[in-house]
Amino acid sequence: MDVYGLIGNPVEHSLSPPMHEAAYEELGLDARYVTFEPAPDAAGEAITGASALGVRGLNVTIPFKRDVLEHVETDDLAARIGAVNTIDFASAEGEPGDDGGSGPNPEAPRPRGYNTDAAGVRRAFAHHDVTLSEAEAVVVGAGGAGRAVAFALADAGASVHVANRTAERAEALAEEVPGATGGGLETLAARVPEADVLVNATSVGMESDETPVDAELLSEDLAVLDAVYSPIETRLLREADAAGARTIDGAWMLLFQGVEALEIWTGEDAPVEAMNRALRAELAEDE
Repeated sequence: MDVYGLIGNPVEHSLSPPMHEAAYEELGLDARYVTFEPAPDAAGEAITGASALGVRGLNVTIPFKRDVLEHVETDDLAARIGAVNTIDFASAEGEPGDDGGSGPNPEAPRPRGYNTDAAGVRRAFAHHDVTLSEAEAVVVGAGGAGRAVAFALADAGASVHVANRTAERAEALAEEVPGATGGGLETLAARVPEADVLVNATSVGMESDETPVDAELLSEDLAVLDAVYSPIETRLLREADAAGARTIDGAWMLLFQGVEALEIWTGEDAPVEAMNRALRAELAEDE
């Protein structure tokens, strides 16, 4: 049986296990998905332990997305974003020994680290028939999610403006993202009405019925993705829908980052519909 999993702290409310296990059942794979909760300063030990135990792949969540960078070989995108949320151990496996077995090889490369959050953004928009190439995009938030979103949109050919409560942080991110600009939240008034794509990459709307973008700025010309998935329908999405915009809830981003991870680990085409059903059933139970 192959074992995949998630490391984070805390992880007890993770939605990843039902989503991935639904995929294994649909594909007929002999696999399980489990959660691990290392101490906050034990990212390296967790990866070493998982490798020694034969774990095939790991997802990575808070607080370890940056900590694991020094313990894996990142692909170009993860290196630019500065965070890893998926680890594939296949590249670190040893060659079969004389006895036909296999084991750790001290000269083998380290496990490979990816950031599938960016793929989750791109695939969520593609699933809803939104073209990102040459689009004018506004990203609200310059934290971890905002970084992944900004790089994903820029790599897809969009022109990106990052707006953040602390303008300096948005400007710093914009300097790293090709062709991007950055500024404070006051820049939304001018940028959103001219945009094709709007993404909320903050937690605003998760704990209260708030929105980071005034309703009067929204229009039918927008495609709006809110990275918040609990609640599934945020105030931003309600107001965007009322304005005639195309809306994409955060569960789609969560789904497709998991889809991308599964495809990296298994080489199989992920059963998107089965994973989506499992994810949304779990979200419905939590509401």
